[in-house]
Amino acid sequence: MVELLDLDLGRHSRRLHVDTLVRLRWLALFGQTAALLFTYFVLGFSLPLGLCLMVIAMSAALNIGLRITYGRVDQLNELPAAAVLAFDIIQLTALLYLTGGIENPFSMLFLAPIMISAVSLGGWITLSLTALMIAAASLLTVAHHPLPWFAGQTLELPLIYAAGLWTAHVVSASFIAIYLWLVALEARKLAEALTATELVLAREQHLTQLDGLAAAAAHELGTPLATVTLVVRDLEKQIPATDPLAEDVALLAQQVARCRNILGKLTSLGGDAGDILDEMTLSLMIEEVVGPQRDFGVKITIVENGEGRQPVARRNPGILYGLGNLIENAIDFAASEVRIAACWNASSVKLVIEDDGPGFSPDVIGRIGAPYVTTKTHRRAKSEDGAGLGLGLFIAKTLLERSGAFVATANVSPPKSGARITIVWQRAVFERGAAIQKPAALTVES
Repeated sequence: MVELLDLDLGRHSRRLHVDTLVRLRWLALFGQTAALLFTYFVLGFSLPLGLCLMVIAMSAALNIGLRITYGRVDQLNELPAAAVLAFDIIQLTALLYLTGGIENPFSMLFLAPIMISAVSLGGWITLSLTALMIAAASLLTVAHHPLPWFAGQTLELPLIYAAGLWTAHVVSASFIAIYLWLVALEARKLAEALTATELVLAREQHLTQLDGLAAAAAHELGTPLATVTLVVRDLEKQIPATDPLAEDVALLAQQVARCRNILGKLTSLGGDAGDILDEMTLSLMIEEVVGPQRDFGVKITIVENGEGRQPVARRNPGILYGLGNLIENAIDFAASEVRIAACWNASSVKLVIEDDGPGFSPDVIGRIGAPYVTTKTHRRAKSEDGAGLGLGLFIAKTLLERSGAFVATANVSPPKSGARITIVWQRAVFERGAAIQKPAALTVES
């Protein structure tokens, strides 16, 4: 899991595509230019048109520079993107300063850079840009050119009305920044967690493919080993038993036979009908995921209780990884024991994993299985840097649900304490991969 976290999956999700930013800025510049020309030539309002067009030209020059410097598929890091958005706020401030300040209806465009930052950039950058926008709005409230109006007339709004506009801008910017940043943060976390899940599946798939590679290697090595075997047999016939080299040749023959046995086993991996590799009973599946977890000082108790023959499932790396991760988390929190109860009947297969630790805390129990939800302060099974970031349970739950399981989390009922995770499959889904439906409940005897 640490290998996945070390990739810093969120780093690239907080970059802004240059092409997207340039297109948005051209749209804003065309809108500003059209509004100015319409106000000056159609409405006949008085305004410093030359200065206003100069301010717009400066922003257009920056757009041209971005297009020349970067390709269409390039992305801006957070700081350069923040600098461009800060320039847009300053440019809009200068334009509004010349055309009525905060009283100009187009002052609402202050919200555009804040929304872009909240969706695409980090929280501190969005906070800084919001503070810059508030400072600019404050300046425009008290200092600005008159609002464009008919020639020979001046439109002056009361200061209290301007203060109300300032308040509306500040509240709107703050709310939009917080809301969009939280929504974008959840979307980024989910995307990063899903990426990590795909990496886990790819890794498990590579491990599964090693069986086929081993079989192929065994076939390739078979011919040269057969040649070595013939040479050793000829040497055994030619060298007398009393010769000092006879003992070495005998040892060589023994090792050649051992190599042939090993290659025979490897060859059977690829030529086997699949029962050994592709199918496993429920008991074997549990033992395979529990085996590596028995050396962490926690007792692991397995109870099996079922009706009829034991379910036999196809080997699924996703199920093995998911169950292993859940058991590992139970060991992390257990005081002394982890209990695994397995039961089955003609329609359902159920696993219950319990520990005797403190259980899920009230603030996270409703969000268990969501990405980056964790309360870990230490880990028995993992001590590497980056462990315990909350992706493990998300990936485990996602993989198990993809296999057709229904996963539920709860705390053990008092007076006992601990966490309980219940995984239920329809037996047809577990054994043959039939249509996935929510399984019926199945009682597990304590």
